[in-house]
Amino acid sequence: MSAYLVVVDTLADWEIGYLTAELHSRRFFANPLADFKFHKVGVTMDEVTSMGGAAHTPDLALADLVLDEGDVLILPGGERWDQPELRPVLEFARDALDAGRNVAAICGAVDGLASVGALDARRHTSNDLGFLKQACPDYRGEKLYRQEPAVRGDNLVTASGLAPLEFSAEVLKMLKVWRPETIRAWYQLHKTRKERWYHALVASMGPAQE
Repeated sequence: MSAYLVVVDTLADWEIGYLTAELHSRRFFANPLADFKFHKVGVTMDEVTSMGGAAHTPDLALADLVLDEGDVLILPGGERWDQPELRPVLEFARDALDAGRNVAAICGAVDGLASVGALDARRHTSNDLGFLKQACPDYRGEKLYRQEPAVRGDNLVTASGLAPLEFSAEVLKMLKVWRPETIRAWYQLHKTRKERWYHALVASMGPAQE
């Protein structure tokens, strides 16, 4: 199983920070020795710069990407998803969804998916429905829109840019690399900052219950 993060200029660092840190570190994986890989994908192999000024060098180019069953393609927010050079990424993601592969998108990337018709037949959310309809005149998915921070519709996760924590939790549920009790404790700890959830998180990493 692999997770592929698409890296683009103006990538919104904070929107995928929880998720990339946990996937890369594997610190809460149910099986830390699982055959899992984390890769960065670029439109080309050129280095890109995030909104926070971090440089990202792709591990592979989009043209060389093959998504297998169980993999996930992660599309971060950014300010360039309406630009022509990123349309191939959006079309790849749409076709991957149609083929049953997993895709997760947050903030501006969700608007990008709407622009290529990827949201018309799947449950989803975004930053704002009104803006989504205005920015994507051909969008036809309003009946499947959910006013929630993050939504999973079968093999698609979408989220508002204000919900990086919820986004991360939904992707982790999709990948099933953490135990359900670990996800719940981790999410509640970050959301509430209550000590009891720290202890629940530690306990969730013990021997699996029969």
